[in-house]
Amino acid sequence: MRTCSTALAAAVLALTALIPSTSTSAHAAQALAAQAPAAPAPGTHTAGPPTFGSACPTGSLCLWKNPEFKGTKRTYELSTLEINSCTALPAGATAESLINRVGRPVTTYQSADCLETGEFQTYPGDGVWLPRSPYLVRAFKVWER
Repeated sequence: MRTCSTALAAAVLALTALIPSTSTSAHAAQALAAQAPAAPAPGTHTAGPPTFGSACPTGSLCLWKNPEFKGTKRTYELSTLEINSCTALPAGATAESLINRVGRPVTTYQSADCLETGEFQTYPGDGVWLPRSPYLVRAFKVWER
C-alpha cells in the first residue's frame, strides 16, 4: 500500500518535470499528490505477499526482527509446533513483522510468557501479511481451528 502511494507521488513529480513550470501546474501536482492513498495504519493486514522477496513457506509462521519483513527472519513450521502452547522467541529476540501461513489462527504476544497483561493480537491462518506489528512480538501461540 505504501509502495503505491510512493509510486503515485513519484509519477506525479516526473510528469511535472515534463510540463513547463507554472504556478498552476505546480498547484495541480501538489493536489494530485495529496490525493494519493494514505499509508496503512500500523498493524494493518495487506492483501498479498510482499513484493521484495521475503518468502514464507506454506505451513509456516515467519517472523522478522524489523518492520516491512526486514532483518533476521525466524521460520516456525506447523509440524514442529505444539498447538495451544506458548512458544517464546529466543531470549532477547523480538519481531516486528510476520506472515502467518500455518492454516490456523496465531496469537502474538508482547510478553515472552504469552501473558495477556501486555499487548496481544490473534491473526487468522489464511495467509496474513503483517508488515508492522503494533508492539514487539516476544512469543506466540498457534491455535486449533
